[in-house]
Amino acid sequence: MMDISRFSRTLTWFVVTLFAVGLIHSFSNASPAENEKSINFSPENLVAWCIVPFDAKHRSPAERAAMLNRLGLNRVAYDWRAEHVPTFEKEILEYKKHGIDFFAFWDWHPEMVELVKKHGIHPQFWVMMPNPETGTQEEKVEAAAKQLMPKVNEARQLGCQLGLYNHGGWAGEPLNLVAVCRWLRDHADAKHVGIVYNFHHAHEHIDDFADVFASLKSYLLCLNLNGMNRDANPKILPIGQGEFEKEMIEIVQHTGYDGPIGILDHREDTDSEVSLRENLDGLARLQNEIE
Repeated sequence: MMDISRFSRTLTWFVVTLFAVGLIHSFSNASPAENEKSINFSPENLVAWCIVPFDAKHRSPAERAAMLNRLGLNRVAYDWRAEHVPTFEKEILEYKKHGIDFFAFWDWHPEMVELVKKHGIHPQFWVMMPNPETGTQEEKVEAAAKQLMPKVNEARQLGCQLGLYNHGGWAGEPLNLVAVCRWLRDHADAKHVGIVYNFHHAHEHIDDFADVFASLKSYLLCLNLNGMNRDANPKILPIGQGEFEKEMIEIVQHTGYDGPIGILDHREDTDSEVSLRENLDGLARLQNEIE
């Protein structure tokens, strides 16, 4: 007569073993892009950008930190205007209080330099390159790099990275950004210098984005996303509402890029919480569509 208990135990062991083998096979055959897809694109790892002077609600530092907590965002790239200088320190303190990483600071300001030292934070500094008007390409690259040297050296002393930010013109072209980064790394041992690349300043590179991203990838400190239509129409658009950002994000993921990803507001007439939520929802939707 069959031992039912023994048979049941054997069958259970067999099923569990098959399930475990299936899981191992699944993970071992997943590409780097598939494994990382839900990590650097997940809300807690995203960087909120352009949410200070562009916020229609003009939030205080405390209100802004609370908003970010509600959205599940843990990193901020801090943009500012002259009116915000007196609240730089308050912003740092509120981020610390709410568990938010002061990830980056727009441009440069001596007050922030002192606060970085005082509070032991290490944000990236995002700056635009100079735009040399004369000379050969090699001369322009060298001139731009040398003009950046004071900030390169100070960022090094602070233990911070310096991000060259694409914002149009010669200084916004990917190959020029890469060339200046390479010059600084080769001639000034500036391994802390990299590139911050923004979709909303890259509409002219929609068609060749795969090649552009391949050239930028090893220098990238952050990649900021945006909805993308032809001819920047409109320039600022929530993720998922444009024609081309899905394809561009797919390129990013399939390269295995696992660095920081930013989402932005940048609409003065809109509540930053609404803008960020639209981007979060649009990005989540695209993630589900991308294979």
